[in-house]
Amino acid sequence: MREERESGAGEPSAGADAPARAGHADAPLAADAELAELAARRWRVAVTLTAAMMAAYFGFLFLVAYAKPAAGALVVPGLSWGILLGALVIVTAWAVTGVYVVWANARYDTKLEELRSAARGRR
Repeated sequence: MREERESGAGEPSAGADAPARAGHADAPLAADAELAELAARRWRVAVTLTAAMMAAYFGFLFLVAYAKPAAGALVVPGLSWGILLGALVIVTAWAVTGVYVVWANARYDTKLEELRSAARGRR
C-alpha cells in the first residue's frame, strides 16, 4: 500500500483541486501536525474545564468542612449558603458540560471531520 502512495498509483487525475494536492507527498505530515494540534487544543480545553469544576467542587467542600458557620448562615429564611452553593455546584457541572459540548460540536468535531475527509481524499 505504501508503494502505491509513493509511486502515485491510484491517484486521481488532475482536476479542479490539483493545486490543493500539489504537495500531496507532504500532506500526511501536515495532517499529522494538524491532528496533533487538534488533540493538544482538546486537552487544553478539557484541563481548563476540569480545573473550573474541581475549583467549584473542592471550594464547596472546604467551605462546608472548615467554615460551617458560614455555610450554615441563612441567605433567606429556610435557605442557607451551604444549600445554595451546593445547588450551584450542580449547576456548574451542567454548565461546564454544556460549554464542552458546544465547543466540541462547533470546533473539534468539524475540524476532525475535515482531517478525516482530507485523509480519505489522499488514499
